[in-house]
Amino acid sequence: MTFKPRALLVVVTIVALLLTVFGVSAQDLPDLGGQTITVAVENAYIPFNFIDETTGEAAGWDYDAIGEICVRVNCVPEYIQTSWDTMLVAISNGEFDVAADGITITEERDQSVDFSMGYIAIDQVLLTRLDETRFDDIDGFVTDESLRMGTQLGTTNYNTAVELIGDARIQSYDTFGFAVEALVAGDVDAVIIDSTAGQGYVGANAERVKIIGGSIQSDYLGFAFPEGSELVAAFDAALQSMIDDGTLEQINAKWFAPVTSTVILPDLGGQTITVAVENAYIPFNFIDETTGEPAGWDYDAIGEICIRLNCVPEYIQSSWDTMLVAISNGEFDVAADGITITEERDQSVDFSMGYIAVEQILLIRIEEDRFDSIDAFVADSTLRIGTQLGTTNYNTAVGLIGEGRLQSYDTFGFAIEALVAGDVDAVIIDSTSGQGYVGANAGRVKIIGGSIQSDYLGFAFPEGSELVAAFDAALQSMIDDGTLEQINAEWFPPAEAAAE
Repeated sequence: MTFKPRALLVVVTIVALLLTVFGVSAQDLPDLGGQTITVAVENAYIPFNFIDETTGEAAGWDYDAIGEICVRVNCVPEYIQTSWDTMLVAISNGEFDVAADGITITEERDQSVDFSMGYIAIDQVLLTRLDETRFDDIDGFVTDESLRMGTQLGTTNYNTAVELIGDARIQSYDTFGFAVEALVAGDVDAVIIDSTAGQGYVGANAERVKIIGGSIQSDYLGFAFPEGSELVAAFDAALQSMIDDGTLEQINAKWFAPVTSTVILPDLGGQTITVAVENAYIPFNFIDETTGEPAGWDYDAIGEICIRLNCVPEYIQSSWDTMLVAISNGEFDVAADGITITEERDQSVDFSMGYIAVEQILLIRIEEDRFDSIDAFVADSTLRIGTQLGTTNYNTAVGLIGEGRLQSYDTFGFAIEALVAGDVDAVIIDSTSGQGYVGANAGRVKIIGGSIQSDYLGFAFPEGSELVAAFDAALQSMIDDGTLEQINAEWFPPAEAAAE
């Protein structure tokens, strides 16, 4: 059920495979003391929750995931079936403790409910009859005004359909099951749906429906809670531990069919791509002290992207404080610097799909014993935070402690040096980069506490750049064949190896 800012184009990708989110270890899991948790489910959204026709019992990803979460935080789930069109209102009114229904995290919804961390990233795709030959992608569908689309009312899929073709060519249904039945019956010509659910309906309707074309839009899903719910932190801690030990990946593998890449990669004809890098943001891009050569995740990832697209990357060192302005002015073709995708930045640049989700965390000296979490740090007005100016970490720090207790630096490297020297008491930083600085400063710094905030990173382009679609296609193919996971594994160490 999907919508996201236009910058986040589409990939069906399992979060546990794509991201390496750090910060919460098994010993940090809260104990809810056997509390009963009321869970709103629709039981009509394959493969998240549905009634198994063979057994007559409820089943799906939501049941397995929440069951495992409650094992870890000592709670008892009580599943209550409710309709999708009233679910989020009911959650915002406190009628349920949590909603589990493949719910897309959007800015609008976040005004009335709280969300867990994004547990999966998915595409919106087009579902058609198996024998369909009139169109082979969303563009072909949009241009033929005789075609009608079905989808579920009140979902972000519905919103996307309206943006693409307007209300007149849309037939809405109470559930996606009804929409798929209408497709099979010939009442509509396609159904726009989340890829995970689409794969579920393909599996349940073998020889009748198929998914065609590439992704239409990318979105992140999460559990929804009443605003201010203490369960958010508990669920996030449990999900984090499930990512760290591979359990979430196992549950995903059970319910989400493996993706066979159907991405058609464009050929850029050997085009030179100018890439802005800071060379001061471990592990994304930096100068290796041993070799004196640039290295990092950005170099490996963009190198692989250009192999697949037939382009030549030309890396140009630039300062972070001018990088996005330079991109918006068209001075570079792309910026690669572990850049957080935000609504504000999306007004001046275009973003690739989110290629990784990271946590903001607290980095401290190894011997620090005055505080052990962000809350304890905030409460002690004598303590000062260092971070890099102009980053989302800086904005988070201002929101937590104000500018009076904040020391900003031109690079995170300078902030780490100030931390080691005792000029500041902690550094707020993305977990991926924080792990890199822990590795580069062994025995001097460590990460403490859980995650402070979760963000998605992407490459930035001048607005309207045709390279966005090309990079997204290459990234998608790297996800599908496991290459992106291999690059992530090289540069982002397992959470349990370094998290305190």
